[in-house]
Amino acid sequence: MIKHATSTISLLAIISLLSLFIPNDVNASQTLSFTDAWKRVLQSNDGLAAKQQGVQRAEHLQSATSDLQLPQITLGANYTRLDHAVKIRPSDVIGSMPVDDINQAIGITTPVLDGLFTSTLTERDIFSSSIRGLWPIFTGWRIEGATNIAKAQKDEASYLLLMEQQAKFEDLAKYYFSVVLATQVLNTRTQVEKGLKEHFNNATKLEQQGQINKLQRLQAQVAYDKSKVDRKKSLRDLEIAQTALRHLLKFNANITPKTALFINESLPVLDKYQQKTLLEYPGLKILNAKKTQAKGLIKVEKGKYYPEIYLYGNYNLYEDDSLAATIAPDWEVGVGISIPLLDTSGRSGKTKAAHSAVMQVDYLIAQAKLDLSVLVEKTYKEANQSIEEYQGLSSSLALANENLFLQGKAFKQGLSTSIDVVDAQLFIASIETQRLVASYKYVISLCKLIALSSEINSFNDYKTAKIKGK
Repeated sequence: MIKHATSTISLLAIISLLSLFIPNDVNASQTLSFTDAWKRVLQSNDGLAAKQQGVQRAEHLQSATSDLQLPQITLGANYTRLDHAVKIRPSDVIGSMPVDDINQAIGITTPVLDGLFTSTLTERDIFSSSIRGLWPIFTGWRIEGATNIAKAQKDEASYLLLMEQQAKFEDLAKYYFSVVLATQVLNTRTQVEKGLKEHFNNATKLEQQGQINKLQRLQAQVAYDKSKVDRKKSLRDLEIAQTALRHLLKFNANITPKTALFINESLPVLDKYQQKTLLEYPGLKILNAKKTQAKGLIKVEKGKYYPEIYLYGNYNLYEDDSLAATIAPDWEVGVGISIPLLDTSGRSGKTKAAHSAVMQVDYLIAQAKLDLSVLVEKTYKEANQSIEEYQGLSSSLALANENLFLQGKAFKQGLSTSIDVVDAQLFIASIETQRLVASYKYVISLCKLIALSSEINSFNDYKTAKIKGK
């Protein structure tokens, strides 16, 4: 007995110790508002992190283009092996003079001079080192074109990040409010099961008292059994929705949504969303960035037709101890110009291709604006349709509740059948579910609408009904 108690205490101590190392979100569900869930997506989503790295990469590439304006300075060293040492003889010098009888003039024969005064300019092995500089002054605006392209690429990466954020916001709305919807549907199914269970118990008692026949009692039992199946199905739907939300938010435990479904009385006018979408939608800005890149490419290719002007210089750091090195200058500077006469890079075709790219983007922008206008209008009408459906079902719900009350009372008095009570109970559940689905569709449409118009931060204003229709 003492050994058993000791082992139990040890086991409890081990469990307590292990619990200190288990994350809290494994042990219990996490209550989270939609706003907090969105913050977690922004912080932990791998897709957004990848896009953020794309922005940083583009920023680094843009900063690299600023180096194109700087001079290029190199430190070089050369080792050269000649066929023979370079020597200069008096006969070579005399032979290059325009005097035919120079030998008679000086009175010394050429072989004698060669023997006395031959000098070695440089040996066969030559080693030298120097610093060289090249500074482009004018490149036909090619550097400016490359800089514009890099900036547009950075802008494109930033807008791609915003596009990804909008997509993740819509995904979060679907997953988060699917859990909210599934939870409320489960509650509704649970209430239906509870009501049908009570009805079945009443039917059983009435059958025992001989007030109803066995058929009505069986009808009540079948309805009750089916309600249990429906409730379990709703529970499975909730578990599936929870799984999707957990994976999106990277949680190990189930999440208890803090933000409920809601619906506004009306929305602001359609033009507000369309104008804001056409002005702020990142997809359109991506196309504009593509257009800027195409224009920069035109400037780069056209620049190949212009001459290139540059400054250059060279300073010798080390030379061999030779006559050639002694008489050679230590440094040199100058201005150079390079004029392309025949270019093999295909500049003409590439310039035309860049012009075609600009026109292509213009057509894409026009089509995108049309598609966005249609999408915003469609989403706006779907949201309004959900509002109308939700509001229109309020009277049906009131009627269903009154009908259930009367049918239940009449059944106890033998004035109605079990089927009448079951139908009344299921009718209430149907209306409540329809209203839940309508509010869910409204929230999803609303989130898509504010994402398209780049007003994600205004979600809480709609939730608290601060935004009124105009």
